[in-house]
Amino acid sequence: MKLVLAADGPLDVDGTLARYRIWGEDPSNRFTGDAFCRVLRLADRLVPYEVRWEGPIDDVRLVIHASGRSNSAVATGIEREVRRVFGLDFDLPGFYRFAKSDPVLGAVVQRLHGFRPTLSPTPLEMFVGSITAQQVNLAFAFALRARLVVRFGTRLAIGGGEVYAFPEAARLARARLADLRAMQFSQRKAEYVIGIGREIATAALDLSGLAASSDEAVIERLTSIRGFGRWTADWFLARYLGRGACCAAGDLGVRRAFEHYYGRGRSLSEAAIRRRAATWGEYQNLAVHYLLTGQRTEARMAKARA
Repeated sequence: MKLVLAADGPLDVDGTLARYRIWGEDPSNRFTGDAFCRVLRLADRLVPYEVRWEGPIDDVRLVIHASGRSNSAVATGIEREVRRVFGLDFDLPGFYRFAKSDPVLGAVVQRLHGFRPTLSPTPLEMFVGSITAQQVNLAFAFALRARLVVRFGTRLAIGGGEVYAFPEAARLARARLADLRAMQFSQRKAEYVIGIGREIATAALDLSGLAASSDEAVIERLTSIRGFGRWTADWFLARYLGRGACCAAGDLGVRRAFEHYYGRGRSLSEAAIRRRAATWGEYQNLAVHYLLTGQRTEARMAKARA
């Protein structure tokens, strides 16, 4: 099966997909530089697919090839995931027009032309990613996640290499604490992973209902789950649901980015960050991701110069 998607506005593929390799290996989202590989899980069927791209940043086309038999459900599922991974549904042209009113944000936007935040393809991946990232650096979080995927996922061949289907919720629900502890998960993180696996596998967590809920209702429901706080709920709104008017102000990286660009040498409280972000309205999510990426790329360039 072959699908072709076009971005509405610019798309810098390397910048957008950089998070899949700068902190380490992601076996379920393999980005090699010239191709992106993943596995669609559709009921009991696993469909590996490969995405390549062509054209300049302002006129990119994504060319998708999937293995095996295809039907409308497979095509719809793959298109949905690709649109999420490549951030195709963000209103980048509108955001760029808006950013001109903020000199700091406008400069960051100009430097990162075509960057799009990538959304998690599935809720479970978002939740597991949040659990592994709690109170550790991102390199270690990615290592934990990779070990989990290799241990409990399914390996498939695609594009001359291999990629893993992310584990099913039911498989994680049956995992043993000892197995996760052996991968260097803390006791609590191991319990949280098994717990969210059970929540999803038993439908105790209504994912469809959650997606249709207000931001406030999403936060209330997620913070009722053991191991999930406001930080996890904010990132779920931003990086799975793709809500525009959200800001993970309690995140250390977000705080440092705001202090770097707007702090004028002062520390900023979570409340102050939320107030500043609120002025961006429905473009908060995009603005926060641009600040995070802008600071990271600046730091990398400064290190290279040094």
